[in-house]
Amino acid sequence: MRKFDTKVQHLKYKVLREVARLSWNDTLYDKILDIPKMIVPGNTPTMRCCVYKERAILEERVKIAMGGDKENPNVIEVIDIACDECPVGGYEVTNACRGCLAHRCEDVCRFGAISFDENHVAHIDKSKCRECGACSKVCPYTAIVSRVRPCQNACKIKAISMNEHKAATIDNSKCISCGACVYQCPFGAIMDKSYMINVIDLLKKSQQGRNYKLYAVVAPSISSQFTYAKLGQVVTGLKKLGFHTVVEAALGADMVAQAESKELYEKGFLTSSCCPGFVSYIEKSFPELKQYISHNLSPMATIARYIKQTTKNAKIIFIGPCTAKKMEIQREEVKPYVDSVLTFEELQALFDSRDIDITTLEEGVLDNASYFGRIFARCGGLSDAVAEGLKEQGLDGDFTLKGVSCDGIEQCRIALLKKEKNVLDANFIEGMACVGGCIGGAGCLTHGEKNKAEVDKYGREAMEKTIQDAVSVLQTPFSSK
Repeated sequence: MRKFDTKVQHLKYKVLREVARLSWNDTLYDKILDIPKMIVPGNTPTMRCCVYKERAILEERVKIAMGGDKENPNVIEVIDIACDECPVGGYEVTNACRGCLAHRCEDVCRFGAISFDENHVAHIDKSKCRECGACSKVCPYTAIVSRVRPCQNACKIKAISMNEHKAATIDNSKCISCGACVYQCPFGAIMDKSYMINVIDLLKKSQQGRNYKLYAVVAPSISSQFTYAKLGQVVTGLKKLGFHTVVEAALGADMVAQAESKELYEKGFLTSSCCPGFVSYIEKSFPELKQYISHNLSPMATIARYIKQTTKNAKIIFIGPCTAKKMEIQREEVKPYVDSVLTFEELQALFDSRDIDITTLEEGVLDNASYFGRIFARCGGLSDAVAEGLKEQGLDGDFTLKGVSCDGIEQCRIALLKKEKNVLDANFIEGMACVGGCIGGAGCLTHGEKNKAEVDKYGREAMEKTIQDAVSVLQTPFSSK
């Protein structure tokens, strides 16, 4: 069974795997820059015009796999040399133009951007065009089309533009690090920085007897990933890598659902705080609505805080589908609790760098969370959990939840605009930056509607059927498990 959706993901994985493989062995670490020749041996290019350019791009991929540009605070980076195959974009006249007499396109253009050659065929002056699309709408032959670069099309907050070299550039003041552009770029010219080497260093030191225990906190969306194996085998694989304990972030979700439902009851209106991309979007694009963001930490940070408060010398690695989590752990209120973040792509690379075939392992168990905590992984799950939290705490008698679940940034924008204008018929906004929720995250191995069904199935398998039952587990510190 295929481990990845696309060949771009597979290439990224190969770089991550080789960086990890050499990082485990201190004596081989200085050979990391030889990785491009390992992946593209010989003199025959496999993806680009020549083998030298291919290797030059791979060198940049290796640098990002090793942590990327330290001067750039964003975890999303563009590989300029790899970003040169897409057309510049914008409105263009195709060969469907018949050179008609009407010239409606010229008449409707308010910027004088359209002219005609000796054959009466229309041409667009890019220096004058304002991308309004009026010409395209009136053309009887639909001969004028908008060609948008995949990264720009993927970025719904318009943080991507083109620089003077026609390579993509990211406006960090707008970017929410959701990674949509990372997944959608057909050439893999945009990547998320990896902190995998830091994690390997922690794993090596813990195995050398350092005085700390390393905890893997796994996102509930893991239930839709590693589809070629069983979830219990993934759990065993994590322990084989060197993690002391594997904990569900879904238990943190139960804690958040309980607290957030009470906060909603007390305040009357909230926007969720679970998705770091959504929180960042509010802070950057709707700052006047920041007051409504729930004061609760995300499930990741909530369970990590609990572990560190109850377990001496614990270190926490979060493993999930989200590139924005790599930004979240830089926030002052989260930094003390989470030591690093891995995506599912990076976890696969780690397994293979140690030659761990998880399909051959016995099944471990994840049994910390409730159904409601586990379904946080898909859009609508948080709203269902908040409704359950209100019910279990007896708060639903005189308070009715009217939630709106936003499936992707475009829906988030609509809901926030309505709230801004005081026309939103809801008292709770569940914001998910990725389409489908966490199951659509850029760091997933696979994406698709089937992932929602896997998450719901995983939720139904939970031993704890209520939020309160799951939270009661916290009476036993993880240090004794």
